[in-house]
Amino acid sequence: MAAQLLRPSTISFGSLDLNSKSMFCFSASGPSPTRCQELGFRKSQFAGLKLSISLPPSFHPTTPVHKIFAKRICPFTGKKANKANKVSFSNHKTKKLQFVNLQYKRVWWEAGKRFLKLRLSTKALKTIEKNGLDVVAKKAGIDLRKE
Repeated sequence: MAAQLLRPSTISFGSLDLNSKSMFCFSASGPSPTRCQELGFRKSQFAGLKLSISLPPSFHPTTPVHKIFAKRICPFTGKKANKANKVSFSNHKTKKLQFVNLQYKRVWWEAGKRFLKLRLSTKALKTIEKNGLDVVAKKAGIDLRKE
């Protein structure tokens, strides 16, 4: 039996939406076309029939989907969260994190003659006011021209 190709406009397959770039491949035996994942039926009226789904090239089933967020680390001082104990009145200790006081701040960069919007700790802000932005950035190994 030859393989039949079906192109649906939109098929919802669990949490996976298959659009017109995807295709279903049905075959009774033999290898399926490239980029197809096979689903087999063991105990049903479709026993012996293999169903395979061709996925778009951008979809990768093993890649987890995570939201991108900024790390809570100051790039100038290297400060990060501290592990501490939260002590109750009964002296019961539970673990907690003490986060760095990070602030978004527009800082004037004299050498570049422009403002830079930086996310830095208040300790780094005091250090920049004392020593200057160029000195602190050079010590931390940060290239201000990229930002």
